Amino acid sequence: MKFIPLLLIALFSLKTQAESPIAFAIHGGAGTITKANLTKEKEAEYRQKLTESVKAGYGLLKSGGTSEEAVIKAIQIMEDSPLFNAGLGAVFTWDGEHELDASIMRGQDKQAGAVAGVKHIKSPIAAAQLVMNKSEHVMLSGKGADAFAKENDLTTVDNSFFDTERRKRALEKVKQKLLKHDHAMNFSPDVVDYKFGTVGAVALDKNGNLAAGTSTGGMTAKRWGRIGDSPIIGAGTWADNQSCAVSATGHGEYFIRHHVAADICARVKYGKQSIQQAGDYVLHNVLSPEAGSGGVIILDAKGNIAMPFNSEGMYRASIDVNGNITVAIYGDE
Repeated sequence: MKFIPLLLIALFSLKTQAESPIAFAIHGGAGTITKANLTKEKEAEYRQKLTESVKAGYGLLKSGGTSEEAVIKAIQIMEDSPLFNAGLGAVFTWDGEHELDASIMRGQDKQAGAVAGVKHIKSPIAAAQLVMNKSEHVMLSGKGADAFAKENDLTTVDNSFFDTERRKRALEKVKQKLLKHDHAMNFSPDVVDYKFGTVGAVALDKNGNLAAGTSTGGMTAKRWGRIGDSPIIGAGTWADNQSCAVSATGHGEYFIRHHVAADICARVKYGKQSIQQAGDYVLHNVLSPEAGSGGVIILDAKGNIAMPFNSEGMYRASIDVNGNITVAIYGDE
């Protein structure tokens, strides 16, 4: 009877879907994060927000959502938190404003979108997604990106919306150091992580599709429209179903010069390295010798997760293919 083969096909399809792994990981920035400079109360706040974000993204995947949707969901939770350098709580430029960057990439078709130096978009990662899905371009910047977002009904805000007292104090501190060191941006960050705090996410959905996204307020006291690695496809963000998905955080200039995100996935794709091997090598053998500090989250098509970093700590969380959750901050976790 005809219905029997059709039933078998339907059952096989359901079984295949059920066997497809899902996995999810996020980061909230890397830097000089130690137990000595993070109070128990503040540490608890970070862990709670990381938990909220990673569970939201994973929960969306579990209910059948796409990797792209999960990445957006988790990043927006962190953009809305003053704990991170993205969206609300973004760092200040030298002139006392905020210039935000974000990017997203899909692994199945390598489509990507990014915005750089935007000042009025409440959710930069949503704007990056808009560029990817609603324009013929990959990256829009400045006033043009703000205008494009507004024309497409994204929520826009006054630049002061992103202000926080914590970031104002950081600006004052960094300005003093920059003036003392003749505007050199390579001084030791000490207590002030002037170049860290970027947020990001990588996801693998039930259809086997990878996605990666990154969002940031950039570098404290940046000038002249400086743009880091976060909105640059291949440097701060990369996704390819044939290799892996990566989101980076750290000193963007180094990540740009060494196209870190794409390099890691190329080592997986062509060098047949595991994501842990590829990530460790790039961070410790490529970036570290040049004082490039930061970290990455990596996810491959089988659901393997790696979260290497060469700084003292990195805010990070993941849920693996078995549903096990990890939330960590320090280097010894």
